[in-house]
Amino acid sequence: MRLLLIEAFFYIGWASILKALPFRRIAPALGQQQVETSFGPNGARETELIKIARALHMVSRHTWWPSQCLVMAIAGMKMLGRRKIESTLYMGTAKGASGMKAHAWLRSGRLYLTGADEMKHYTVVAMFGKTFELEATQKEQVR
Repeated sequence: MRLLLIEAFFYIGWASILKALPFRRIAPALGQQQVETSFGPNGARETELIKIARALHMVSRHTWWPSQCLVMAIAGMKMLGRRKIESTLYMGTAKGASGMKAHAWLRSGRLYLTGADEMKHYTVVAMFGKTFELEATQKEQVR
């Protein structure tokens, strides 16, 4: 678990830096826009997904910079990507008392890794699906 916490700390820091960039520059790295990955069970990887989710939540509470929903979702997507695990990052908006609010959350299979507690209050306005079968197929077509 210690290595997972270090990895989560690194990617949360990395995602915090990315968040400072214009969104149009980071969007292509998030996956295919308006593509949603499968809701099917992750089988043996579900335990690994739960550990990653726990590491992200534990680390985000102890960073000295803001590590809110978008930062956690991007960091989680990167951690899953290293393991070739598909995921979908959702972005939503809602109208609050003081104006519009935004939220991001991350899902892999049927498990929500980040942002699940708030997602039901938001309307999805964008999603980014990170798949690996498609990427492998595209690389083969280039050859």
